[in-house]
Amino acid sequence: MHRFDESLWQTLDLTGKNLHPDVTSRLLARGVVAFRCPRSFMDQPLLEHFSSFRVQHMDLSNAVINLSALQGILRPCSKLQNLSLEGLPLSDPIVSDLAQNTSLTKLNLCGCSGFSESALKTLLSSCCKLDELNLSWCSDFTEKHVQVAVAHVSETITQLNLSGYRRNLQKSDVSTLIRRCPKLVHLDLSDSVLLKNDCFEEFFHLNYLQHLSLSRCYDIIPETLLELGEIPTLKTLQVFGIVPDATLELLKEALPQIQINGSHFSAIARPTTGSKTYQEIWGIKCRLTLDKPSCL
Repeated sequence: MHRFDESLWQTLDLTGKNLHPDVTSRLLARGVVAFRCPRSFMDQPLLEHFSSFRVQHMDLSNAVINLSALQGILRPCSKLQNLSLEGLPLSDPIVSDLAQNTSLTKLNLCGCSGFSESALKTLLSSCCKLDELNLSWCSDFTEKHVQVAVAHVSETITQLNLSGYRRNLQKSDVSTLIRRCPKLVHLDLSDSVLLKNDCFEEFFHLNYLQHLSLSRCYDIIPETLLELGEIPTLKTLQVFGIVPDATLELLKEALPQIQINGSHFSAIARPTTGSKTYQEIWGIKCRLTLDKPSCL
C-alpha cells in the first residue's frame, strides 16, 4: 500500500513536536480526520496554502504558533466537529474563519484571547449544533463578550463553561442563558463573584441539570446552598472556596444525593481528560505517530 494512501492518514498524533506549519498543512492535506497536536511548536510563517482539509477533530491546545500560521491551518477547515484551541492567542479573522464549521459540536476556547465580541457573535450564531462549549478564562473578555456569549450560544448546548469572569457575569446573564438554553446538563459559572443565592431560582428552570459548579462565587452564603438540594436532577455540585471544611461536612450530610466538591477540573469540551498518556481526543484513538514529521 502506498504510504500516501488516505487510509493510512485517518488519525495522527504529533503531540509536543517541533513542526514547520507547512509540514502540518501537508499532513492535513493527506486526508487526516483526527489530528492531535497539543503543546507543539509551529511559530513560523506559513508559506504554502491549501484549499480544503477533511479534518473533523483537531486539538492544538497550548501550541506555540504564529497567528498567520494558525489562520493558514484553520482557514481550509470547514468540516470540524470537535476543536480545541485552548490557551492560544486568536484574532477576529481566525474566529470568523471558524464560523464556516457549522457542524461543530464541541469547541474549547478556554484561555484564548484576541478576538472581539462581534467575532464571537458571528461564530456562535453560525455554529448552531454546539453541544459542549468552553469559553472559560478568556483573558480579555469584557462584560460585552459575556453578554454576547449568553445571548447567542446555540440553544442545543448541554455543557457550558463560563467560569473566570468575576465581575463580568451577572444574575441577568444567568437568566438570559437559562431562558435560551433549557437543555443544559452541565453548567460551570465558577469565579463569578457577583452571583448570589438569588440566582438559584434560575437553576430550577433547567429540567436536565445534573452538574453545577459555583466555586469561588464568594458572595454566596454557604447555608443557602441547601436550596440547591431541591433540584431533583442535580448529581454533582462544586463549591470550592466558599464553604469552610466544617460546613462542608454538614452540607454533605444534608444533601447525600449530591456529590459535593468531587472534581477540581472541568472536562467540558476538552479533548483529553485523565491521564495524558492516552493518545485520544474526544474518545478517538490517534494511532499514527511520526518521529520525524519534517521529512515529509
